[in-house]
Amino acid sequence: MNFHPKRWPFLVHRWLGIVLSWLFVCWFVSGMVMMYVGHPKLTEAERLAHLPPLQGQAGLLAPQQALEAAGVHQPLAALRLAVSSSAQAVYFATPDMSGADGRMAGRRPQSVPPILIDAHTGQRLDSQPFDTRHALASAAAWAAEEAAAESTQAPPAAVSYLGLVEEDAHTHSAALDAHRPLHHVQLHDAAGTQLYVSSRTGEVVRDATRSERGWNYLGSWLHWLYMFRGGAWDAWWALIIDTLAALGCVAVLTGAAVGIWRWRFGQPYRTGRRTPFPQPMMRWHHASGMLFALAACAWVFSGLMSMNPLGVFSSQAEPLQIKALQGGPLLPGRASEWAAPQALLAAASPADSRAAPVRELRWQPALGRTLALAFDSQRPGAPRVLDARDAAPLDLPASEVQQAAARLLPAPVAQAQMLTAYDFYYYPRADHTMTGGHANRPLPVLRLVFDDEHASWVYVDPRTAQVLERTDRARRASRWLFTLLHSWDWLPLLERRPLWDAFMLALSLGGAALSLTGVVIGARRLALKARQARALNRKARRAGS
Repeated sequence: MNFHPKRWPFLVHRWLGIVLSWLFVCWFVSGMVMMYVGHPKLTEAERLAHLPPLQGQAGLLAPQQALEAAGVHQPLAALRLAVSSSAQAVYFATPDMSGADGRMAGRRPQSVPPILIDAHTGQRLDSQPFDTRHALASAAAWAAEEAAAESTQAPPAAVSYLGLVEEDAHTHSAALDAHRPLHHVQLHDAAGTQLYVSSRTGEVVRDATRSERGWNYLGSWLHWLYMFRGGAWDAWWALIIDTLAALGCVAVLTGAAVGIWRWRFGQPYRTGRRTPFPQPMMRWHHASGMLFALAACAWVFSGLMSMNPLGVFSSQAEPLQIKALQGGPLLPGRASEWAAPQALLAAASPADSRAAPVRELRWQPALGRTLALAFDSQRPGAPRVLDARDAAPLDLPASEVQQAAARLLPAPVAQAQMLTAYDFYYYPRADHTMTGGHANRPLPVLRLVFDDEHASWVYVDPRTAQVLERTDRARRASRWLFTLLHSWDWLPLLERRPLWDAFMLALSLGGAALSLTGVVIGARRLALKARQARALNRKARRAGS
């Protein structure tokens, strides 16, 4: 049978639409949910808010005493102190994983298991995984801080153990891989909160309220097809999404071509309409396609790009020479020069008694010296910066930070600028969004544009001399083709909410209408085919008899 060349797009769109329209409905509906409720996560602000204040801890060992007692002599990338593991004060010592030249080596810092040390006795706590008793103690401390924050007279919520899980519907994030398996704990509070506690560090690493869990199934779980994660289909999950998204692009593009061919831009049809279809559902599908096909194509294409198909956005840029900014790792042998935690806490505590107490202390290298950062829950991205030696407030010279940052790559700096406003590649998003919850995107920020092969840009915090973000040509392409097209996180829109909400909801509702009409049309087409098949069978049986 010979077909006119224009017949093929009709057939491709028809049958891909029959198969995929229901999936498009799911994507549009779940996308609207994700605008307001994201996949459960533990933000930095939430984590700090549920840590007991350090000021109430007596008898804390100095860092040198704790490291010496635990037998830790290796260079460290960072050291932190918090009451965050089984309701006890603990030092978390992160080994330095940079190479001999100070470049960042393969593993991400958050994937490096820390060395845990009891801050009162110096005992190593990470010799074996944390058990159920420790997990329940961490959850109880979380509940106690939640009750204290609410300033109620009611006792902290009770906790109960739900089991040990490797991965479930709320813990797919790769950021949790270093903590698996996870202790699953139910907090009997008004929000029905469930906590996930690391078996490696004893810390609460994820919280999920009853509302978040419920909306997650209609939002992220449905949107990212997480029903294929964690089971027999897990190895095929990425391929399933890539394939469906690619076919979705073909379905939308062929539909757009067909729609344009059949739409009368000049002289209308004899019916007086611009569309030739007499059935209302077909007319609505045609009209909504003309209005929203471009948005639908942008969303399904950017969804495909989010999976980094064939590694198109994988950076080949040279690792940063972090030693240029740090001046070297933390050396436990020099910890004797540091002020005691009590002195740091006293210096970091504001005179105003109503201000938030310090929840965590961190020691990290910068420009050849050691900084002590005091974090509270009100300003998770803006710690108080102290000199670790004498606990004095410290302001790093901006010129020294810039000079050191210029050596992060062996290439000249084409431009160095201190930004006091966000740009297209460095900007905040709401905590619940996939790219949100970044307490580490403060302002001002130093932006360096390197004249290297990959056009690298590096953003550095001038207060702490820490690299906040690094982007290059490949990552910037992902910014355009994924995050911009998928969530329209364009600053002129984001800064003028609810304009962004109205824009996103209008396009999403239009796309959902387009997809729903496709579902109805597809169901009717399949019903017609079924009736025709039954009629042929009856005719064949009569002929045979």
